[in-house]
Amino acid sequence: MSSFLRLIRKYWRACTITLLVAITVLSLWPDDPLSSAPGNDKLHHFVAYAALVFPVALRRPKSWLLIIVLFIFLSGLIELIQPFVNRYGEWLDLAANTTGLFCGVLIAEGLRRWEMVKGGEVAAKK
Repeated sequence: MSSFLRLIRKYWRACTITLLVAITVLSLWPDDPLSSAPGNDKLHHFVAYAALVFPVALRRPKSWLLIIVLFIFLSGLIELIQPFVNRYGEWLDLAANTTGLFCGVLIAEGLRRWEMVKGGEVAAKK
């Protein structure tokens, strides 16, 4: 898992931009007729935004908190635009997105701490 996390840290910008573009396009893609995707819609929002913030939270650039605030703002903006592209805009989606962002940060922080503990154990064994 460490090599996977190193890759995410190294390419955090590319991962984040790719996920951001995918979420934005899929959120604003006209849905004709209005339909629901299989599964729980709020769970989709939660997972998408947790994945979006994960590379940022794992890498922690200087402006990482500002980036998270911008993600929340963008999420609200998407919800405002959706009715104009034949989609449902729901404030509960914004809540699911924001909750996903916070959980993504918590998961990244947990992995960061796990790596530090694991690294300390490896150093102690030498």
